[in-house]
Amino acid sequence: MTNVPLPPAPGTAEHLSLALANSIVTLPGEQRVDELNSPENATAWLIGHGLAPEGTGLLSYCQNQLAGLREQLREVLRSHTEGTVPAPEALAGLNHALTAVPSAAPLHYSPGAGLVRGYTHPLSQIVAHAMAQIAEDAAVLLTGPDAGRIARCAAAPCDRFMVRTHARRQWCSERCGARQRANRSYARKLEKTPAK
Repeated sequence: MTNVPLPPAPGTAEHLSLALANSIVTLPGEQRVDELNSPENATAWLIGHGLAPEGTGLLSYCQNQLAGLREQLREVLRSHTEGTVPAPEALAGLNHALTAVPSAAPLHYSPGAGLVRGYTHPLSQIVAHAMAQIAEDAAVLLTGPDAGRIARCAAAPCDRFMVRTHARRQWCSERCGARQRANRSYARKLEKTPAK
């Protein structure tokens, strides 16, 4: 992973699905940053997004399920932004995550806290419920009022998704925008430089 934290892309704070899709990104120099590259990092990602309780510890199997959902989600988002048909297996994967578990958190009685809502299932069920919440968010985003504002960052090699904050926004961050402006300026200088 890189030591420089990436600024969040617009929409990731509001949409778990974008946060998951952007948990992997290509940086300049083709460096890949993957927030789910180990069971520990995947656990931290789920806890950090309020999808798993403190003390959760994912196994490789659960990490791989979450990373698989991310790839399916990225494919559906990519096809949406390009106006193409999504791969059937990606759509099926999202639908499976969406319907695999009940969407409502069950009610439990805790002697110390009284009635509480939450999942007391085995670890695999915690992950399945988290994936269902992410898939639900994706379905709402892709069919709701923000669907037309979903875009992919135009600053190569960045491959993050965002919800545009205005129609002309092309980049997921000021960092990407500055890099693209610098690249265009450099290209213009090269065009103006006479050949020797």
